[in-house]
Amino acid sequence: MMTIRFRTLPVFLVASLLAAPLLLSHPSPGTAQAIPRLAVELEAGPVWQSRNDIQIPNDPSGTRFSLEGVAGRGPWPSGRVYVTWNLNRRHSLRALLAPFSITETGAIPGEVRFAGGTFRSDRPVEATYQFNSWRLGYRYRFLDREDLSLWVGFTAKLRDAKVELRQEETSARDTDLGFVPLLFLAADKRLAPRWRLLLDFEGLAGGPGRAFDVALKLGYDIGDRWGITAGYRTLEGGADVESVYSFAWLHYGVVSAVFRW
Repeated sequence: MMTIRFRTLPVFLVASLLAAPLLLSHPSPGTAQAIPRLAVELEAGPVWQSRNDIQIPNDPSGTRFSLEGVAGRGPWPSGRVYVTWNLNRRHSLRALLAPFSITETGAIPGEVRFAGGTFRSDRPVEATYQFNSWRLGYRYRFLDREDLSLWVGFTAKLRDAKVELRQEETSARDTDLGFVPLLFLAADKRLAPRWRLLLDFEGLAGGPGRAFDVALKLGYDIGDRWGITAGYRTLEGGADVESVYSFAWLHYGVVSAVFRW
């Protein structure tokens, strides 16, 4: 049985971003192709996992096992919300709310020692994997042409992760709440008056870990305020440190609705 659990979103962040533009003046009417002050994108679609390897603790007292082998490859439903506030034509802020959690029951190939608990291979194991991502970033439009826009910036990511195993009276879990800095790159290529190709990248690698969130989408402008997109997103990364070994690779088929004003 699969259950999807979404934690309460930090609505105060969305409310702040929605209210802030009311305190500012609107863009000059003389600006060519005036950009919207605010844009909200709702993205949803199925997600699969091709890798999810875990060892906690990351020493001989822990067993490295595949959570993908226990929970399966999917698919599961997923969703995220982007809120972009354009300060002016060059500078903008973007917030992301992306909750994700699954719970599945499966089997393990052998004895697994995880986070202080020991789990046997002859009985079903319930596995919960949670990876909520809250981000706030700044971006700068360094190329602004009628047919192409390019951005660079940085993102502050708050990672809210949990892995939990249950087997009858035995349960163990590991939680992680941490800050991750990311590089931001984006491109918007105009293919036709209403069609565009969108590339979005947030990621960084170095030291004991890495994180990459990359999307390639085709967009269609229904009008000045509304647009739709569809495409592929991949999320890959993890950490190899003394206390934790955890690397996952997720694949998304996504569609989204965009509202601008």
